Amino acid sequence: MPISTNDTFHLLLAAIAACAPLLTAWLADRLWGDPPALPHLIVGFGKAIATGEHRLNKGSLRLLKGSLLALFLVLGTYCLTAAALHLASVLSPLAGFLLQVLLIFYCLAGTTLRREVRAVFAACERSVDEGRRQVGRIVGRDTSSLSGQEVRTAALETLAENLSDGVVAPLFWYALLGVPGMVAYKMVNTLDSMIGYRNERYRLFGRFAARLDDVANFLPARLTALLMLFAARRVGLWSFVRRYGRQHLSPNSGYPEAALAGILDCRFGGPHNYFGQEVWKPFIGSNERPLDTDDLTRSVVIARRTEAAMLILCCLWTLPWLWF
Repeated sequence: MPISTNDTFHLLLAAIAACAPLLTAWLADRLWGDPPALPHLIVGFGKAIATGEHRLNKGSLRLLKGSLLALFLVLGTYCLTAAALHLASVLSPLAGFLLQVLLIFYCLAGTTLRREVRAVFAACERSVDEGRRQVGRIVGRDTSSLSGQEVRTAALETLAENLSDGVVAPLFWYALLGVPGMVAYKMVNTLDSMIGYRNERYRLFGRFAARLDDVANFLPARLTALLMLFAARRVGLWSFVRRYGRQHLSPNSGYPEAALAGILDCRFGGPHNYFGQEVWKPFIGSNERPLDTDDLTRSVVIARRTEAAMLILCCLWTLPWLWF
């Protein structure tokens, strides 16, 4: 039976309603990024993780205790978010809408990521010391002895990696599990960033959190790399991405990093200092050339296009379900 004009109109309204919270939150992120004056959801996650780690990461059975903490926090975050959204929507449709927008806004980090990477390049132009301090805000390694080239490389590596963790992956889990899944993913990612290290303190306690993050990012990392290649019109580099991406110490981070290294025709990787321990990351790419502001500009454009492509995919994903 053909669809009437009235049915088409109602389907269009339903499609707009389905995409409205996501598009509103994305627009807010593009306009403001993370406002420093406002309390942030991830800060609350960090405090909860730090409290649990302080109380449980001692004595015996650290692997079990760390695993239970991670499961409790992730599942609890999902359930609390779902309950809060349900309660808000019962109280008022507007309250439900605004809470969705707020939570999605907190889960997106595209604008802040690009802003921070630009700040690193600008600081490095003024002095290497200032560049080291600025890049130290967005990487977990020791930056005190980095050269100017290494500072810029670290910033672009972080841009690629966090384009997956901070933009594509949250949107991926939003498409699959809605706002609760998106928020739960951010808890997974925060757990990994705080306790997912392989040093003496976290090797056992944070092992489950690290593996959970690997699983949660497996598809998003590869999707990020593919979208980056489409954004740059360089899909033929996929063999390059596969070759270098799988050599990375992380099962996921190497893919978006390899995509950006291939697009820029540069080299990432090499020695990194974490907590006083030198870690050699396999080189990604072979062209060891200086990085400059033109590379930053290209990288930011690619990041914006990748984010836009993922946003469109998320909106399109909701549409088929409106027909049933």
